[in-house]
Amino acid sequence: MDMLPINFITIFLLLITCSLTHALDVIYAVNCGGQEHTDIHGIRYERDTLSVGIPSDYGRNLEIGRVVPQDQILYQTERYHTSSFTYELPISGDGEYVLVLKFSEVWFANPNQKVFDVLLNSEHVIVSGLDIFARVGRGVAHDEIVPFRVKGDRLFVGSDNSQFYNRRLSLEFVKGDRDNPKINAIVLIKGSIEEVPRLPPIPGGQQPLEGGDLDQAVPDAAHDPAPAAASVEDEEATRRKRKVSGPKASDPYQADPASTALLPVLIAVAAALPLFFCLCKL
Repeated sequence: MDMLPINFITIFLLLITCSLTHALDVIYAVNCGGQEHTDIHGIRYERDTLSVGIPSDYGRNLEIGRVVPQDQILYQTERYHTSSFTYELPISGDGEYVLVLKFSEVWFANPNQKVFDVLLNSEHVIVSGLDIFARVGRGVAHDEIVPFRVKGDRLFVGSDNSQFYNRRLSLEFVKGDRDNPKINAIVLIKGSIEEVPRLPPIPGGQQPLEGGDLDQAVPDAAHDPAPAAASVEDEEATRRKRKVSGPKASDPYQADPASTALLPVLIAVAAALPLFFCLCKL
């Protein structure tokens, strides 16, 4: 009799998972830098066969936060490159789409070490100035969820649109001046953003940054490029406040006019000392 509730619960959970899987129209999914994998939602990720960039499984040294053990591998393997690199994604006719980009920082332990942009079709900045550690910390999963729409020969991303002819999307990870761009996994779903599985919230909702500052964790939703300008301004303000190392002047004496004014007096005293000594001898 005790086995009945357990079996019923198991069957119930399986039915929920199956219904969610059938609801998702997955066009493309790849476990970047890794092998094929099927996650708890039934999404099958292909093995990464991209020839550009460097595959890595260094993240397997870490236990990734916000992810069940079965799906840790999606955030432990990655592809990065010392330059910009691109994935080509297929599109299945007109309609609403959602792009899910999966990230985790497995190397750096401070913010402002790895910062990069992500472009769609070379025209739409869908992720601007991404600093994974600043968002969630080290060894923690982070998803960027980007909805867009295709209609005829137009691609609509937010309030912007562009020409779209070849029915394939270019997803470019753009090299900045702070280390290399990277990606852990990619999922392209045809449907609405409400259908996309979400990561659980970060415990506490905040992640401490270097120097004791707090950065509110950004919800897993479409990244709005508008705040990017504000972040650049904040960064510039921080740069202005930063202390400059080294002497304030190339010649340290140049900054002390009093020492220069006393120099003739010191020379005169030094010249008078022998004369004063001779007078004392007489």
